[in-house]
Amino acid sequence: MVWMPCLVLATRFMSLDWPSTLWLIRHGQSAGNVARDAAEASGAALIDIAMRDADAPLSPLGERQAHALGQWFAAMSPAQRPQSILTSPFLRSARTAQAIAEAMGLASEALRVDERLREKEFGILDRFTTFGIKEKFPELAAQRALVGKFYFRPPGGESWTDVLLRLRSVLDGLRRDEAGARIAIVSHQVVVNCFRYLLEALDEAAILSIDRESDVPNCGITTYVANGSPHTMHRTDTNLTLPLEHTDTPITVAKDQPAGPR
Repeated sequence: MVWMPCLVLATRFMSLDWPSTLWLIRHGQSAGNVARDAAEASGAALIDIAMRDADAPLSPLGERQAHALGQWFAAMSPAQRPQSILTSPFLRSARTAQAIAEAMGLASEALRVDERLREKEFGILDRFTTFGIKEKFPELAAQRALVGKFYFRPPGGESWTDVLLRLRSVLDGLRRDEAGARIAIVSHQVVVNCFRYLLEALDEAAILSIDRESDVPNCGITTYVANGSPHTMHRTDTNLTLPLEHTDTPITVAKDQPAGPR
């Protein structure tokens, strides 16, 4: 029985390792992004899209963006490009991830769907614009303004802290199972920012300031590399759009959710 404490100690040490490179990618422009922008511009209360949020596909421009991103990764040397891709199950993210995997010729088992990477759930506020929320749910709009977007949880939906809770387990799995690997994650704007909160040990004020400054571009890339510390990774790129710029693909920064009070 003397070996058991040693085994436990070794396991704990291994859990402190990180992937060598981690790319956080927002999906390409979606049909939902386009519909939301149109609804906000017209002052409509509801976003006009005939499908659930999880099934909103990439727009034609989103397909171009995903293809450009895939070609950019494929141009890397095999020793630098992602070895595997994790994606949200939402169609716009899964299709973006598929385009990257196809461009690099990754085996099917290297592309994995993880429901913990899904979009923040909006609950009763789903499909409502900022105007629509204030008009139909004034009490909730007032509560959100008081509580702040970090902690506000709409009925049937999630707060940012709820998203953070599920992402903590994603990072635990990466540190346990993907030490030294090169991993790309394709997901959503709030998820990308929540990963930044965790990886950079930010607080509420810092992450909301980042969120307030600008939206994450569609197919934008935020990159982290292991820096030798058992507790941190180093961010080398933030919302990088070079894959789109190099192919003259239009860059879009449409929101995935109502903006609401900042």
